[in-house]
Amino acid sequence: MKWAPFLISAVFFLGGAAMAQAPELVRVSRFSGKPVPRFETLKFAMVNGRAGPSKQHPVLWEYQRKGLPLLVIKESQNWRRVRDPSGTEVWVHARMLEDGHKAYVQTPTVLRQDPMPGAEPVADLGRGVLVDLGACTRGWCRVRAQDFRGYAPEPSLWGADPGETGL
Repeated sequence: MKWAPFLISAVFFLGGAAMAQAPELVRVSRFSGKPVPRFETLKFAMVNGRAGPSKQHPVLWEYQRKGLPLLVIKESQNWRRVRDPSGTEVWVHARMLEDGHKAYVQTPTVLRQDPMPGAEPVADLGRGVLVDLGACTRGWCRVRAQDFRGYAPEPSLWGADPGETGL
């Protein structure tokens, strides 16, 4: 009977250590049923970013670029708190956003034929170019910019990985 407290303590200790190494759970919004954070794109060419989650809040930012990827970082019933490529955070009505696979080129980069630094260049992509985003692996993303297809370094693309956004 003297060993029972030690045995129980060991079970709790080992169980706690196993739980500490468990993978982090993805947060899923109770409003949209989607993971947060995640990237979505602007559905329209003209979208207001507001100080709060209602039309009564003042407009802080006016987006004029359909397809611009925004990081959804918080949700309410009909509103989404988003972060844009410049780091600005505003509230946007949920119907102004849609699922999309676009990325914003943050720094000038070379689109390459293969996913490696020395691969044949395909095109130069300037800052601010929107690209269609494909799969990303080992730090490179398959992208399409107008008629050009190739690979761009993942760190140069806003919209490629919500895990790399500081949340």
